Amino acid sequence: MNAEFYDIIVIGAGPAGMAAALAASEKAPDSRIALIEREECIGGILKQCIHDGFGLIRFKERLTGPEYAQRYRDMIGERTNIDIFISTFVTHIQKQKQGGFELEFTNPEKGVFTLTCSALISATGCRERTDRQIFIHGDRPAGVFTAGQAQAFINLKGYLPGKRYVILGSGDIGLIMARRLTLESAAIGGSVEGVYEVKSEPSGLTRNIVQCLEDYGIPLHLSTTVTRLHGAERLEGVTVVQVDKNMQPVDGTERFIPCDTLILSVGLIPENDILDELHPDMDERTKGPKVNQFMETSIQGLFSCGNALHVNDLVDYVSESGRIAGEKAAAPVQTADGKNTAEIPVIADKSLLYQVPSRIQAGENAICYFRSSKDRENAKLVIRADAGIIFEKKYAFLKPPEMERFELKSSLIPQGTKTLFFSVEEAR
Repeated sequence: MNAEFYDIIVIGAGPAGMAAALAASEKAPDSRIALIEREECIGGILKQCIHDGFGLIRFKERLTGPEYAQRYRDMIGERTNIDIFISTFVTHIQKQKQGGFELEFTNPEKGVFTLTCSALISATGCRERTDRQIFIHGDRPAGVFTAGQAQAFINLKGYLPGKRYVILGSGDIGLIMARRLTLESAAIGGSVEGVYEVKSEPSGLTRNIVQCLEDYGIPLHLSTTVTRLHGAERLEGVTVVQVDKNMQPVDGTERFIPCDTLILSVGLIPENDILDELHPDMDERTKGPKVNQFMETSIQGLFSCGNALHVNDLVDYVSESGRIAGEKAAAPVQTADGKNTAEIPVIADKSLLYQVPSRIQAGENAICYFRSSKDRENAKLVIRADAGIIFEKKYAFLKPPEMERFELKSSLIPQGTKTLFFSVEEAR
């Protein structure tokens, strides 16, 4: 049986995937686009994020997650050239010799089937780290959840996962869930005992520290982590311990905290396992593919966007990267010999945790994202080309949990530039 052809296939129908499919449809209305989603409904993580704060940049409104997702569902529903496949899993991807990609899928309706495409966009999001990935000792009792799992139980299923909570990690979902658990469990006498963070600074956005912890009197314990679970069938408590500047436990600081539920908010990992067969160049810092400013990977025609590329703070930026990927996938610009125009490598020193993109196509503006490696006041981002400084931007504060975005105009990059160097320095 011949494989059905689509011009563009988008894997993942969260905020990045929906934005990519919509942008590609608008850019190339005569093209055929397939939007692939493994869950029963498109929307991704937004379906369970019932708190507000979404869409301030994209829609100039304060929306909840489901409202933000519905905006995109409505816009996609108006497009006649987007086919949506739900409850569909990717089982195999390969690059075709003549160009393009061949993908094998499975779903309850069609069984195993194959699609081919000219351009492929990976918008698979990210997954949460579990207790085993951070090496917490003890048995495996009931009552240990990632923050996203707890969020789904409460917001989608209507179940409280416990009564007395300890939260490990100060990531944004964990902070939001500290507030949610406080509100929902108050009627049954439940409480959040505290949030414990192994680092000396919180990992979440400042606004979430204020709105989710300080406003509700939830204590935040920095330089402290959970080292052991207690309980066999159900969690009965955890051992917490202070750590030094090298994140090593300090003897004599162990404390037992009674609780029946441990919520983990200990980081997100971009989900890129499905790309293993294609072997794109990967960035060890972001855990996503290396891309240019159009979100195109080292493999021509393969794009990555959203949290599969790097973990974002705001859904608006997730959608932005999806839009960029969709537009470029729908209208690739190539030279007469069929190859992409020259690309300039981007290198960042240790003052940055990471920067995206990893290379910039000459002659085109680039939206760039970066995180500072540590807290800084009165700092500036400096970009140097071979001949010297070409761009500077000052910041009153830079913090690792808060991603920064700026646009680099192509006119600032001298012709013949071989490499661009990013660094964060003290502003004088």
